[in-house]
Amino acid sequence: MATLYTHIDQNIAKTWALMGAFLALVIAIGFLFAQAMGEPAILYIAVGFSLFMNFLSYWFADKLVLSLSRAREIKREDHEELFRIVENLVIAAGLPMPKLYIIESAASNAFATGRNPEHAAVAVTRGLLERLNRQELEGVLSHELAHIGNRDMLVATIAVILAGFIAILADFFLRISFYGGGRRESREGGNALMALAIVAAILAPIAATLLRLAISRKREFLADASGALLTRNPEALASALVKISTDSDPLETARVQTAHLFIDDPFKNRHGKTRWFIKLFMTHPPIEERIRALRGMEV
Repeated sequence: MATLYTHIDQNIAKTWALMGAFLALVIAIGFLFAQAMGEPAILYIAVGFSLFMNFLSYWFADKLVLSLSRAREIKREDHEELFRIVENLVIAAGLPMPKLYIIESAASNAFATGRNPEHAAVAVTRGLLERLNRQELEGVLSHELAHIGNRDMLVATIAVILAGFIAILADFFLRISFYGGGRRESREGGNALMALAIVAAILAPIAATLLRLAISRKREFLADASGALLTRNPEALASALVKISTDSDPLETARVQTAHLFIDDPFKNRHGKTRWFIKLFMTHPPIEERIRALRGMEV
């Protein structure tokens, strides 16, 4: 048990270290662009706008995600067994009961959303309910409840917004530079600073995307471990992941912006081995690594 908690604590520390790197990247990019353009206000606008966007996404991102996924809220009479499983799990986890949604798709997948445990929702596809047995379904739902308990929705939302904002900021700087905007006083090192800023504008969105995806992958490992601890049955989640990963039905409502929320990547490539550089751009860890970690756990 101590080994498991150590593993979870290490993942939390690594995730928040990545978030710190993300915020530092926003500040560094804003500062560099401000210096290159001779406009100190750019830094303040960059930081202020990113905080404002995070505030909006914190309050409204869950509604947008559920709408994009065409998820329909259900009541107890719609699926008695699903409600019973979730109720048992939230009691064990010490969490409030989330709202439950169904996505009418033959694909096997699920996700959780919401700004905090008191305003959370769990959505599952029709295919997931039909394909998994009770223990496997418990494993998947415990994974999603772990996301809620670990406050992953907040982390994921901040990461997505910051990555998008860095891309917008970089594009704005490149356009302004191309058309000769900003103050271009002649000063020693000015040309070098501008060149450095242009390189940063090209590379920053890539770095931001890699950080966002790294955070997403860390949270999946953490939710797997936390969910297995909740049910005391890591094999159930491992078995569910095997079935989900071999499901060939497409998730029609999947979007690039929301792919990282699902328990398995809805755009995954099921053919061939995953090379290391492809892993960098994956929203989820390779499924075989997650299964291996679960089957190596002791609870």
